[in-house]
Amino acid sequence: MKAYSLILFAIMIMIDQDFYYTIERTGSAEFKDRGSKFIAFASPVVSTDEFKQSLNDIKKLHPKATHHCFAYRLGIDGQTFRVSDDGEPSGTAGRPILGQIDSKGLVNTLVIVVRYFGGTLLGVPGLINAYKSAAALALQITPLAQKQIEKEFLVQFDYTGIGEIMAIAKQYNCRIVSQEMQLFCSMTLAIPMNRVTEVTYKLKELKNVELSPAKAKI
Repeated sequence: MKAYSLILFAIMIMIDQDFYYTIERTGSAEFKDRGSKFIAFASPVVSTDEFKQSLNDIKKLHPKATHHCFAYRLGIDGQTFRVSDDGEPSGTAGRPILGQIDSKGLVNTLVIVVRYFGGTLLGVPGLINAYKSAAALALQITPLAQKQIEKEFLVQFDYTGIGEIMAIAKQYNCRIVSQEMQLFCSMTLAIPMNRVTEVTYKLKELKNVELSPAKAKI
């Protein structure tokens, strides 16, 4: 219970900051114990659909593995997570994997660990150590990325105002998510959370500009 509380505390600290941490590319590592081989794959994911695709890909890559265990934590608030022991004794695989993700304060991160059974039972402590170690090794060799916490807005404007809007976006390090440039244009702009008040004020001061929160992606 104490360890679980510490994890929640770490996540809350992360949320209070202007940045969050994730990984931007995949990485893999291998851990062996008494003949069993554990191969861990760390991947960046932002949705459950991406997770399902990644898991299917790993299962196709390792169809003869005895187990395909995993854990992920999604969303900047870290509230969406899932663990799976995939047939291993309860609590010996998914939770230790998630513990390694949380120990680094990562979100939008998936770790899958496949096991090839080596003929010797490892017992509960051995399994926990193996899945934990494999996940830790994969995350150690995968570079972490610091990203700004952002809020997306839909900006609609006359084409003649594009210069001013782009200047504001550049000044405040905003990210253009998508844009459609015609006679009357629209742009989805991701604004750093700590600059939302300033940027929205400046945009609303411009002529022929309409600003509204972007619709959440489903």
